[in-house]
Amino acid sequence: MPFDVMEIRKDFPFLKKNSNLIYFDNAATTQKPQCVLDAINNYYSTFNSNVHRGVYKLAEEATNQFESTRDCVANFINAKNRDSIIFTSGTTQSINLVAHGWAKNHLSQGDHILLSEMEHHSNIVPWQMIAEELNLIINYIPINKNGELDTSNLENLFSNKTKLVSITHQSNVLGTVNPIKKIIGHARSNGSIVVIDGAQSTAHQTINVDELDCDFFVFSGHKIFGPTGVGVLYGKMERLQEMSPVMGGGEMIDRVSKDNFTLNKIPWRFEAGTPAIAQVISLKSAIDYLQTIGLENISSYENELIDYAERRLLEIKGIELYSPMKNKGPTLTFNIKDVHSYDYTKVLDQMGVAIRSGHHCAQPLLDSLNISSSSRLSLSFYNTIEEVDRFFKSTEKALDILL
Repeated sequence: MPFDVMEIRKDFPFLKKNSNLIYFDNAATTQKPQCVLDAINNYYSTFNSNVHRGVYKLAEEATNQFESTRDCVANFINAKNRDSIIFTSGTTQSINLVAHGWAKNHLSQGDHILLSEMEHHSNIVPWQMIAEELNLIINYIPINKNGELDTSNLENLFSNKTKLVSITHQSNVLGTVNPIKKIIGHARSNGSIVVIDGAQSTAHQTINVDELDCDFFVFSGHKIFGPTGVGVLYGKMERLQEMSPVMGGGEMIDRVSKDNFTLNKIPWRFEAGTPAIAQVISLKSAIDYLQTIGLENISSYENELIDYAERRLLEIKGIELYSPMKNKGPTLTFNIKDVHSYDYTKVLDQMGVAIRSGHHCAQPLLDSLNISSSSRLSLSFYNTIEEVDRFFKSTEKALDILL
């Protein structure tokens, strides 16, 4: 379908009701199209019941709708086996499930985990938790002055002790799209397991887990125009078979006696308790919506938008841009000389512009940049050139106040 941003904006009730607000915090969470809101309402209004357990009509309808999302997600990321899709509450839970369900059982004292300096806290802290418990060593791929991972010495970061690599596909701070194929290639030759954090990349580019050959891939629904409270863990079936559940309860069992229990099949053994049914069902609507517009169309438009914003940003006196000049998503992170990011974003907020300031849940990255906070604007395909222009007019006024 032809890409018409003004028509697309009509699909988002939030944008209609907040027509004077410029929302440039899409890396934190995205707005939801009407079809997603309708799917949530339709579930609760017409076939609200629990899944997998009832044999009456409503329960079967809910289960069919729930499980159809599993098929949809598998197709969306090109996973060959629908059973390799596990529903979680989001990226954070997905990574924790790998850390405590797989790594905790397969790593031992002295083993190494390889991360990067640009990871979100959710892809650092779970590994630190098990590293402390098991006496593991964590190494980091450094960043260079261009806001990219320094992979020039990558082979020397691997050893026979490097058992697991967990890397963000696209930085939530810098927008940097990392060379994960190169990293996965090194991991494969070293026999290391690979986890890819796709929280930021999945909304902006086509994902093919079969082609990537990663062991695990994780992302969140609310970053791809779906609801909060639902995420995905993809795992190769051989890896999932090596995992232990980290939660016990209903659904994850086959049979329970007073003395023991037997596990349900994969993926349900990792989905204990009543799941986020409405969220899972509406996630399918979000994915269908994205695929209708076309990820290639989305990427092309967002690239034009961020390139324009970057050119305008570099015209600001005293600007310090941390995002790379190429190979990035629609995200720009920066500081302005003699202006604190918090003050800047608070003044913008009073003018009806929403951007993010702070450490962006990536304090090790900001430590590497020798800063304590920064401002971030993150765009999406429903944003416009006109909004970018209004943002810079507001920035001019804000700097007149602050400087």
